[in-house]
Amino acid sequence: MALNRKIDQLYQAGQTDKAIHLLVQAIDAHPQEINNYLQLSTYLLEQGSAQQAQQLLEQAQHLVKKPRELLYNLAICYYMQGEFKQALAILDELPNTDPALYQKALVFLKLGQPERGLAYALTIKQPDDRTWELLGDLWLNLGDTKQASSSFAKIAPTQRTAKVWFLLGVALLPADRVQAEAAWQHSKQLDAKYYQRALQQYQTIIQAVKSKQEQQP
Repeated sequence: MALNRKIDQLYQAGQTDKAIHLLVQAIDAHPQEINNYLQLSTYLLEQGSAQQAQQLLEQAQHLVKKPRELLYNLAICYYMQGEFKQALAILDELPNTDPALYQKALVFLKLGQPERGLAYALTIKQPDDRTWELLGDLWLNLGDTKQASSSFAKIAPTQRTAKVWFLLGVALLPADRVQAEAAWQHSKQLDAKYYQRALQQYQTIIQAVKSKQEQQP
């Protein structure tokens, strides 16, 4: 996607409404220009307006010369609204580029099929931090804490979110309780509210592992 740089500078500077308004004007002036739709839908998705982005892209499909180029963003719209099967149906129409493979893996994770998600995630040619996070999450869902901790550890400590630190702690717990609790402290420092939510979500697993460790001689 070729960004309109001037509009993107406004958006990145926090002038969201102005950037969106200018893109709407650009679309009105040049309704066949696909990049404006892609840029606007990306901004709407980032702002949590997935339904609005979906409507925009569906309207654009009847106006642009290459409507298939809108499909990836449209799949994200469905994904963000929890319509995972619809997202997957669209993604299956696209070539298996790294972004498409990542999104497919993410959909299968949400569908409770981590094995299928892992099959896609492992074929990503150029993994980045979000790929390693997804791989860690998938391995964790499959109960392989060693592979999960290895994946999370590939993200540089300075780049780890509260979620990554927390899940790294869960993955480390069976092998090293001290390191696990240190990772949780990082998570808590970065985002105490997320840490408390995650602690409740994973409480059963954490308690089971701790009880098993305490029973060992």
